[in-house]
Amino acid sequence: MAEMFTPDFYLPEHDLYIELTTMKQSLVTPKNRKLRMLRELYPELNVRLLYRKDYQQLLAKAGYGALEVQHLRKEDVGEILISPVELETRIRALGRKISRDYRGQSLVLVGVLKGITFFLADLARQIKVPFVIDYLDLQRFAGALPQDRVRIARDIDYPIEGRHVLLVEDIINTGLTTDYVLSELRRRQPTSLEVVTLLDRPLRRLVKVPLRYVGFQIPNDYVVGYGLDYRELYRNLPFICSLRASVYDIPTAAPDSLVSLGAPAKSRQSL
Repeated sequence: MAEMFTPDFYLPEHDLYIELTTMKQSLVTPKNRKLRMLRELYPELNVRLLYRKDYQQLLAKAGYGALEVQHLRKEDVGEILISPVELETRIRALGRKISRDYRGQSLVLVGVLKGITFFLADLARQIKVPFVIDYLDLQRFAGALPQDRVRIARDIDYPIEGRHVLLVEDIINTGLTTDYVLSELRRRQPTSLEVVTLLDRPLRRLVKVPLRYVGFQIPNDYVVGYGLDYRELYRNLPFICSLRASVYDIPTAAPDSLVSLGAPAKSRQSL
């Protein structure tokens, strides 16, 4: 009897119980009956019913729910913006410039996971001064206040005090994420702190951030490939291309229960 009345999920940070269902009438009716009985027995409980479409919408807004590999379709990909040859040529040029600027010195390359994976590997091969590589991983929260939208989930291991640090980014949009990371790294008192980014969207900028090295400026299209993903797919494309809006567009209207959850968000292309 106790199991019958146990909701599917409990979100302690919201003191909210979640019951999931599909649109199949054979499930909807028992689920609604279960919720009515729960509310009658425990009127103080905060419990809500989510249909599958609501649940998938919540996952999509939060950047979760990776698609299956078989869903990768050629027609999802739009215009190729940067070819493999252009990527190779530009990264080689960036490596030469960085090597000249830091001649006689050593570097700490700090990559922001995960989109920089391919870019950092190729860039590192073109840098001719001594360096070490470390990584940051960030957690983003949809719907939070601007100052609370980004937090460090995995910090760097290498001490950077008194070192020359180069922050390696895949894409700069509003600048809010990069500004946060720079402020956190400055507290460690490096000798210098500069930014290299593969892609830059200056039209989206909300916060001015110093970018010493820029690979390419791009339009506002959602882009994938060469490490950039949509729900963990398309990273392995050898070029950078736009993703058709039909792939990532979801209805903007959402139930109040979804808007208020404040779930973590993974996409970098909105920050």
